[in-house]
Amino acid sequence: MTTMLCHRCKERAAIRMRQHRLSLCKDHYLEWFVEQTERAIKKYHMFTHDDKILVAVSGGKDSLALWDVLWKLEYQVDGLYINLGIDSEEDYSDESERYSREFAEERGLQLHIINVESAYGRTVPQIARKSRRGKTKPCSACGMVKRHEMNRIARELGYSVLATAHNLDDEVAILFGNIMTWQTDLLKRQSPVLEAADGFLRKVKPFCRFYERETAAYTLLSNIPYIEEECPFAEGSKQLYYKEMINKMEEDQPGIKLAFYVGFLNTKESGGFGDLNGAERNNELKPCPKCGQPTTNTGECAFCKMVNNVE
Repeated sequence: MTTMLCHRCKERAAIRMRQHRLSLCKDHYLEWFVEQTERAIKKYHMFTHDDKILVAVSGGKDSLALWDVLWKLEYQVDGLYINLGIDSEEDYSDESERYSREFAEERGLQLHIINVESAYGRTVPQIARKSRRGKTKPCSACGMVKRHEMNRIARELGYSVLATAHNLDDEVAILFGNIMTWQTDLLKRQSPVLEAADGFLRKVKPFCRFYERETAAYTLLSNIPYIEEECPFAEGSKQLYYKEMINKMEEDQPGIKLAFYVGFLNTKESGGFGDLNGAERNNELKPCPKCGQPTTNTGECAFCKMVNNVE
């Protein structure tokens, strides 16, 4: 069996990336990963060193890797962990919080923590069961809570950018699902950068061109402890189903994921999708009379209505 050699130093390679036709040793892979992140930040004009950045942290490999890379690149970056109160045999939410705390403490970084049960009287699964959004799983309520709290906290604390660790596998699965059902509003908004407007912060995805395998390799080679357990409600989700399908295609055609995603972005930018161009937010947004967050509703936003229904 032929030993893989690093393309930069000819030492034994730690990882082979068929889609890039590239093999790298541990040190050069970590260097490459940081370089590629910075390249994506500049390519899509995500932020500068003058911006105050808040990273949405889950305690998992992707978000901790993102926080670590931005910290190494010397950006002004803090973390936000939202404890959703999701229980499991391993106390999923509390364990995720512990990994996030330990990561921040080891590096002397600031981590903001929001506990949904403390703030709103119930955990996300409890909120979902009491509302109409949790007949089978609390995923809809969970997504709404996270979006609301991330934007609220980032605005209240004076951040200019909200960064999430969506990787290429996430983006391709979302894109595939939206195309399958032609969700044009969602296709219009899918982008590495969603500019600030109408009470929303600028949202960015610096890892949007990294395969999930690549972010996992960075975390492992950097010796960053993270929660390995998946959310107990993730099993059977459409996104995981789409990922499995696309992974089978990737096995036969290395690089097809990246080509699909980049092709979408390029076609969109060049006007190939007509009215899908541009990611402007709805200009009819107005502040919620209760929480102040932007909403298209004539009264309270959907988040406040959901919490009120539970109360």
